[in-house]
Amino acid sequence: MTKQAHLPRPNIEEIVNKITACGKISRADQQQFMSALLSQTSISQTEHELINRVFELLRAGRLRVVD
Repeated sequence: MTKQAHLPRPNIEEIVNKITACGKISRADQQQFMSALLSQTSISQTEHELINRVFELLRAGRLRVVD
């Protein structure tokens, strides 16, 4: 029987802070962001605001998408 490693759940706030600090989002950042979102059964108001912040920055062109 194999044992599954339990990796720590990515923190949405940390991911958003990293993305906004550097002004860009990579494919790896996007995957980590989505993994953090999808791993939760519910999203707090604070997390909802952070998610909206990322999308607003993308829409405004203030966040670059890089490979």
